[in-house]
Amino acid sequence: MDGRPASAPAAAPVIAGEDLWWWPVALEGEASAAPLALRLLGEALVLWRDATGQPVLQQDRCPHRGARLSMGRVCQGQLQCPYHGWRFDAAGRCVSVPALPDFVPPASSSVRTWPLRSAHGLLWTTSGDAAQARLPDLAASLPGRRLVFGPFDVATSAARAVENFLDTAHFATVHEGWLGEASHPEVPHHEVQATADGRPVVEGYRAWQPRASASAEGGAWVRYRYEVLSPFSALLTKQPEAPPTGQAPQGPQDSYTIWACPQDDEHCRLWFAQYTSDTVSTDDELERFQTAIFAQDQPVLESQRPRRLPISAAAPREQSTAADRLSAAYRRYLRQQGVVTGVC
Repeated sequence: MDGRPASAPAAAPVIAGEDLWWWPVALEGEASAAPLALRLLGEALVLWRDATGQPVLQQDRCPHRGARLSMGRVCQGQLQCPYHGWRFDAAGRCVSVPALPDFVPPASSSVRTWPLRSAHGLLWTTSGDAAQARLPDLAASLPGRRLVFGPFDVATSAARAVENFLDTAHFATVHEGWLGEASHPEVPHHEVQATADGRPVVEGYRAWQPRASASAEGGAWVRYRYEVLSPFSALLTKQPEAPPTGQAPQGPQDSYTIWACPQDDEHCRLWFAQYTSDTVSTDDELERFQTAIFAQDQPVLESQRPRRLPISAAAPREQSTAADRLSAAYRRYLRQQGVVTGVC
C-alpha cells in the first residue's frame, strides 16, 4: 500500500424507467415532406422524411441560434433551419452553412437523431439504448381487423390516462348508457395477477354494458381481460358471455389498446387501437363510437389534481377501495419500473 486512500468504485449509471422502453410518437403515415413538431419526455422533436422516403426524428433545435427546425422545410432530402438556412442530413450532421459556402461544419454542429421503428400502426422512439429498449408486445390471437384512432392531446399525465383506461368503477357515471348504467354500479370481485416480468393482468371481469360496441343493439354481459403492456400502454379484450345453447353470440370480440406518448409530466398524446371481429360496422362508425367514449373521459381526466399520478409516500394521498385493485397494482408496477415522468 502506498498510503493513499483507495479510489471509490465508480457509481453505476442511473437508468430511468423511461429509458427501458420504446414510446409512440406518431402514426406510421404521419411523417411527410413537411417537418412535424412533436414532444416526448419534455424534449422538443421534429419528424420528417429524407430523400429515400425514410422517416427521421431529430432534436427540434438548431445548434446555431436555437431556432425550431420544425418551422423550416425539407430541401433535397435535408432539413433546413428557418433562420439561417443551415441544413442537416438524416444522421443529424450539418452539411451546409449558406453564409459560408466553403465552410465544413464540425461534428459539434450536429443535431441529435433519435432512433425510429414501426410497430402496431405507429412510429416509436426511445430515449435509451435502442438495442436494449423494450417494445410493448401484443398477443398473436387478436382479431385481424385493426383501426387506430387519434391522436388525442390531453392535459394530464400519461399515467393518469392509462389508469383511467384500466378503471371500471367509473363506467356507471362517466359512461352511463354506453359502458355502464346506474342500476349496475357495482365492481365485482376480481383478482389481479402478474406476468413473469411484473405487469398487472386481470383475466376475468364480468360487467353489464348497455352498449358494449358500435354494433350492439342492446345491453349484454361482457367478459373483460386487462393487461398492462408497458408503463404507459395497456390492452383490454371484451368478449360477450357465451349465450345459452342454441342462441347466437351477442356481439363481436373487441380488443383495444391505449398507446400513450408522455410528452412531459402533465401532458400526453394518446392513440387507441381497436382489433375487432366486427364485420358489420364501417370504419367511420367504429371511430365515432370510440371518439364518443373518450370525449366522456377527457374532461374528467383533465380535471384531476395533481395531474401527475401520486405513487410515492410523499405524494398527495388518494383514498382507495377494493374496487381499485387494478389501479393499485398499476401504481406499484410504475414504482417497480422506476418511472419518474408524470408521477409524484
